[in-house]
Amino acid sequence: MKICHKCKKEIEIEGKVMREELCPFCSSNLHCCLNCRFYDEYAHNKCRESRSEWVSDRERGNFCGYFKYKDSEESGASEERKEKAKEKLRKLFGKKSKE
Repeated sequence: MKICHKCKKEIEIEGKVMREELCPFCSSNLHCCLNCRFYDEYAHNKCRESRSEWVSDRERGNFCGYFKYKDSEESGASEERKEKAKEKLRKLFGKKSKE
């Protein structure tokens, strides 16, 4: 299953996602960096695909040939990894964890 980056609702997608396709729930672009498995805000060009070109607006549809829609498991793992990193930083700098 795929998840929309904006509304976080599950979307059934078959085949390739075209540049003009919109989320049926919130009408945001589906073929955008924020829905791509290569998107990484800390990587060069904010993309783990080294040959990708710079995209100025990550929420808008684009013509990137490397686009691969990320699976819902990937987005969940990413959030979990982010929370673990935050917790390690809290411990390192002596701040209490969220309760």
